[in-house]
Amino acid sequence: MAKIISKKPLTPSQRFRITVNSDELHTGGPVKNLTAYNHRSKGRNCYGRITSRRRGGGHKRLYRQIDFRRNAFDVSGTVVRLEYDPNRSSHIALVEYPGKVQTYIIAPRDLKVGSVIKSSSEKIELQVGNNMPLKHIAPSTFVHCVELLPNGGARIARSAGNLVQVMAVEGDKVTLKLPSGEIRYVHSDCRATVGQVGNVEHEKESIGKAGRNRWKGKRPRVRGISMNPVDHPNGGGGGKAKGGGGWLQPVSPWGQLAKGFPTRTKSKASNNQILVRRNGRKVKKV
Repeated sequence: MAKIISKKPLTPSQRFRITVNSDELHTGGPVKNLTAYNHRSKGRNCYGRITSRRRGGGHKRLYRQIDFRRNAFDVSGTVVRLEYDPNRSSHIALVEYPGKVQTYIIAPRDLKVGSVIKSSSEKIELQVGNNMPLKHIAPSTFVHCVELLPNGGARIARSAGNLVQVMAVEGDKVTLKLPSGEIRYVHSDCRATVGQVGNVEHEKESIGKAGRNRWKGKRPRVRGISMNPVDHPNGGGGGKAKGGGGWLQPVSPWGQLAKGFPTRTKSKASNNQILVRRNGRKVKKV
């Protein structure tokens, strides 16, 4: 369990700053041939016009190429070091295979430097960091980096602290319970990694000052209720009013309801795999 750190309030920003001890992380740069340039549009289109609000600025980042497929089968790899990744909330682990072949993977919880992990298409030991098809994983096991389609690469449960529980294995279908409470099934040939994603204490961090959001590329957000009626449907009114001329539902500047309105695409291909939605409602199968 990582240690939560609160610093002495020598400056205003340190008064509310809460960090997680990262002594186990590598202090140098990433492996050069496992990085790539990542163009960031900063909310602008090809004409330089802002089309996505509240984005811009931010520190430069190199993209770390993560091995989400884990297709080096039946070859043991050794964890060389754990690293910080500015592109995601989870930490990453540098794994070295025979022949000095190196890859990055999402670092599971309790993975240590020197640990030996393996990926296989057959049943192997249920050890943290091992990757195998879901049909070989026992029910009630916690996994992460789960594929939606066989050999499609990890799509589910990749951020810090996430985990998915295997509920049942029935034929070519495996039922999973996601962190949101949603229950869905995927094909039994889809692969997953045993364990929970590391950096669990990430949710306890506090940035301490607005400037850290600017380093992340996040520009300030202005409440619609504080705008004028010409700028936002919730704007206007004397003082702190709920809306122009009366109470209004919270909406976007273009009238999209902001709370409780389902925005998931109804034609999404993976909709038919959902059994119970995150709100607890069962999906009726036609």
